Amino acid sequence: MKRTGFLYDDRYLLHVTFEGHPESPARLKSIHSRLAESGVLEKLTLISAEAAKQMWIESVHKIQYIMRFEEACLMGFPDFDHPDNSVCRDTYEIALLAVGGILRTIDAMMGGAIDNAFCAVRPPGHHAEVDMAMGFCFFNNIAIAAKYLQKKWGIGRVGIIDFDVHHGNGTQHTFENDPTVFYYSIHEHPSFAYPGTGREFEAGKGEGNGYTLNSPVLPGRGDDEYKAMILKDLVPAFDAFKPEVILLSAGFDAHESDLMSGVSLTTEGYDFITDEIVKLADRHAGGRVVSILEGGYNLDVLPILVENHIKKLAGME
Repeated sequence: MKRTGFLYDDRYLLHVTFEGHPESPARLKSIHSRLAESGVLEKLTLISAEAAKQMWIESVHKIQYIMRFEEACLMGFPDFDHPDNSVCRDTYEIALLAVGGILRTIDAMMGGAIDNAFCAVRPPGHHAEVDMAMGFCFFNNIAIAAKYLQKKWGIGRVGIIDFDVHHGNGTQHTFENDPTVFYYSIHEHPSFAYPGTGREFEAGKGEGNGYTLNSPVLPGRGDDEYKAMILKDLVPAFDAFKPEVILLSAGFDAHESDLMSGVSLTTEGYDFITDEIVKLADRHAGGRVVSILEGGYNLDVLPILVENHIKKLAGME
């Protein structure tokens, strides 16, 4: 078995969204309860959060944006930049804890205390642009994590895999000119899904051309299409890039039972994705994977999918 870290903090529940909002504290509660009841939790290395230093937030986001976000929460505004981006007075501080917890997790992995990890954080992050909140996301957790790996730990090549059903526009735009970060996303086709980005021709710009790769999936498609694209697109791309560390935007909203999804990925389909990612990490990155929660809104299925994902990271099966 691998030593798998699990980042969770009760304070993540203090980011309270409006009633009926899909990105609710109940998501993390359901995950934590499932892991505790199944006995998986006791086999993991538990990691708690601390607030990220602003210098790391500024590695991705503009200072004016950070200040706007903090002010909106302090003023008690109900949302930020869009009505979907529900906030409360605590949201800014909890977003700092989400980033900071992930950075602590990276330190634990790079320092040798754990082999890989799953980060059960909220708010999510992959839609957040450098100067705008989008899609329930405020700070781009995974983009900041990639910058941290490079600046703090000297990692030369970071691979990001995003299997949320929605394209990670913020992550792609952060790195589209950067040949040291390879961004791969498999998601519902942008003609039918939020946020409308992530087409096949979006391949990066300038020096970063060729280091962005998108695999859009048409509505109604499922396991067969996902498996074909993972094997045709992701695996050869990462075999060529040879990432030193892999970061995952782990969205579980592509499942057939998730109402946020128009595609029909099954539980077994998710297992296949994780298996292939673990193989890539073992082949190129010394097994180093940090998986960061993004979407997943069916509270009956989400905890099962996360548990399966963690068990495969840990080699429990």
